[in-house]
Amino acid sequence: MLKHLRSLSGHQNPIYALANSGKAGIFFTGGNDKGVVEWSLSKMSFVKVLMPVRTSVYSLHSYNDLLYVGQRSGELSIFDLGKQEVTASFQAHDKPIFDIITVPEKQEFLTASEDGTVGVWSMSDLSLLYRIRVSADTVRAIAVGPGSKHVAFGCKDGVIRIYDLTDYSLLHILEHHTLPVTSVQYSPDGKYLISGGRDAQLNFWSLPDYQLQHTIPAHLFSIYGIAFHPDLPYFATVSQDKSIKLWGSDDLKLYKILSIEKNTHGHTHSINKLVWSQDGKYLLTTGDDKLVMIWEWAT
Repeated sequence: MLKHLRSLSGHQNPIYALANSGKAGIFFTGGNDKGVVEWSLSKMSFVKVLMPVRTSVYSLHSYNDLLYVGQRSGELSIFDLGKQEVTASFQAHDKPIFDIITVPEKQEFLTASEDGTVGVWSMSDLSLLYRIRVSADTVRAIAVGPGSKHVAFGCKDGVIRIYDLTDYSLLHILEHHTLPVTSVQYSPDGKYLISGGRDAQLNFWSLPDYQLQHTIPAHLFSIYGIAFHPDLPYFATVSQDKSIKLWGSDDLKLYKILSIEKNTHGHTHSINKLVWSQDGKYLLTTGDDKLVMIWEWAT
């Protein structure tokens, strides 16, 4: 179902962030290096260092022709891919920015930080609309629900907090993880929210009531990423345990494990991020081994 196609090198340090471009065949990475890197999926090669950064890049998010870059310093930069230049850079938080997501329906974007707050920003003039105190500690992950009605925040205190995207009122507090929540994703069919944590568990919460339905001991260590295939009923997870796992999104069955410990190609260190290509033909993974691995979907 997934087979190793290529490993791309170029980063000199661990890679923490990964994002597709709005342009097919282009993706971006960032980490503990001095720049954000652009890659060509069609050519399977490095393209260029897109922009320099002052501190480590912890988050990347692409929307239309803009690339949002969140740094360890709390600085947020916006790179215009059409103009090929940084059009804005400002101090969004006092501490690292761990996740960024756009809400096009509201013309807003959200930033989640180690300072325990989420910034709500205007996409048009970049003004700060709200700063929400979500947690006393790090807000690690953001996911926007079906119809952009709800937003889920995964937090270091082991709690997932669900807010109404209309007025940013707190709707639900989900407590089941025993360690920090490191990833959250809504299923494309709108039936459930998946959360992954440092406790290596995947929790499945039904929608719209957010009741815990299933818990799977999915990995050996922290689950750093969850990504649904764009067309087929599968999702993939990546972990600090160096493995990639492919699951059925309907039956929650484990279909594939990619790991050097299972005698397949694999990362040698923690896997920090994953993303599917827009056409679903490839899965991209990055991690502490400084590599970008490209996995081909094979029927």
